Amino acid sequence: MQRVCFLLKVRRDRLDEYRERHAAVWPEMLAALSATGWHNYSLFLREDGLLVGYLETEDFARARAAMAATDVNARWQAEMADFFEALDGTRPDEAMKPLTEVFHLA
Repeated sequence: MQRVCFLLKVRRDRLDEYRERHAAVWPEMLAALSATGWHNYSLFLREDGLLVGYLETEDFARARAAMAATDVNARWQAEMADFFEALDGTRPDEAMKPLTEVFHLA
């Protein structure tokens, strides 16, 4: 199982709405994430907008591609794009660059 961690930056003026959206993620989106191999997925948000994401999956590239192929993901990414800083025209899910794991205590 791969452990994947990534960082994004949520705009400070959108933090409250970002939290609200994630308190009520669409059931269809949750089902798609599970079906495409995203497990133990968490998002952590700091007050300055730093977003830390963590998930576990058998194959991140495959899980990411499978999710990108869903209609619900396209709709979710389009709605969420304005919440983030420095996407440079990419969707939030495309901007997820996994961090290199340097230590793990099992």
